[in-house]
Amino acid sequence: MPFARNSLSRSAAFFAALLVPVSIAAGLVYAQMESGDYSQTNLGSLSQPAPRNQSNGATYSVSAYPQYRPVLEPGEGRELVEPYCSSCHSLRYITMQPPLPAATWDAEVNKMVKTFGQAIPDDVIPKITKYLQTHYTPETRKR
Repeated sequence: MPFARNSLSRSAAFFAALLVPVSIAAGLVYAQMESGDYSQTNLGSLSQPAPRNQSNGATYSVSAYPQYRPVLEPGEGRELVEPYCSSCHSLRYITMQPPLPAATWDAEVNKMVKTFGQAIPDDVIPKITKYLQTHYTPETRKR
């Protein structure tokens, strides 16, 4: 019996060792299929392929996609939200959120600082939180 168990574990190890390179190769093939231009030069821009000539001589072209910058509600603290929050994500993350309770905004701002490492000075954190609680809660959000 010990021989059969030992033989089985060797077979399992052999097949496991065989599957690792196959899964890596499959991942590389997939990555090549999903490749694109992710360089620092095109961050924040939407690009499209150059117009191509149609078989009948017509040319197809599309103008640049509009990129609307969301406007935050006016109020005390907005001037702090814009530079600190938009350094990691678009301000659209704020404007497109469903209205969040005040405690959730407090938790979100603290998560950005403590978990994600956003460098917001300690005296600015309550001002940003108060701004978000003033304008983007279910009770205060303008429709």
